[in-house]
Amino acid sequence: MPQIIIRGVRWKAACPFVLVSALAARADAADATDRLTRTLAWRPGAVIRVEATIADLTIVGSDRSDVAVEIVRRAPTAADFTKYQPVVESSAGAVRIVVQQSPDGRDPALQSTIVVRAPSSAVFEVIRVFEGRIRLTSLSASCDVDIRRGPIEASGLAGRIRLETGIGAMDVRDSTLTSGGMMRLRVFNGPLRVRLARLPANARILAVTFNGTITSEIPLTMKDKFGPRFGETTIGSGDPVMSIDVVKGDIAIGVDKRQE
Repeated sequence: MPQIIIRGVRWKAACPFVLVSALAARADAADATDRLTRTLAWRPGAVIRVEATIADLTIVGSDRSDVAVEIVRRAPTAADFTKYQPVVESSAGAVRIVVQQSPDGRDPALQSTIVVRAPSSAVFEVIRVFEGRIRLTSLSASCDVDIRRGPIEASGLAGRIRLETGIGAMDVRDSTLTSGGMMRLRVFNGPLRVRLARLPANARILAVTFNGTITSEIPLTMKDKFGPRFGETTIGSGDPVMSIDVVKGDIAIGVDKRQE
């Protein structure tokens, strides 16, 4: 069977980004893929918003001073790309990254892989994905994350943290409770594991699961005889708060022994 290859085309004057499209023939079906990359200026105080429908999203913080974005879209045909056009734009107060199907589509065949590299101190005001996977690394200021279907994996978080998944596991590692911050973790259906980088000097820890178990390397006062399982403790001043709640699934709380 002959193969058809459409070479990528680069637009320079007409578009503010580089868009490369390729079409690879397979025996069963033809898949179209395109790639968008952009690097945006970022100023301290500007927030970042990320929204996608079906996506594998990775966000990595570091000591960089700008925001680099890479979006790879995959669809049955190149014509399907019109159903979920990427938006990458910046203003004085915000960076906005959107790969959403329209109007309100939920087609699992229209997929994206999104990688965002940003300053660790950036505020991720909104991170919303309908279905897929979210990975977060080294964010120290604030992140507000919600995925309806799929897991969340996070490491090296600090500051104000809110992570929520409807259906999927949550795994938070090497993260820190910091003064003035908070950590709110919520799962509707799936296990939740959190391992702190070190035992906090001050904290208020609350954990509840309506249908599951709670295990903790930090001693908790437990109420688990009847109904929901509930554990709590106050360390030092009781600030910041780590709140964990699961509707159906187990909770495991740990501390990295290497840092003690």
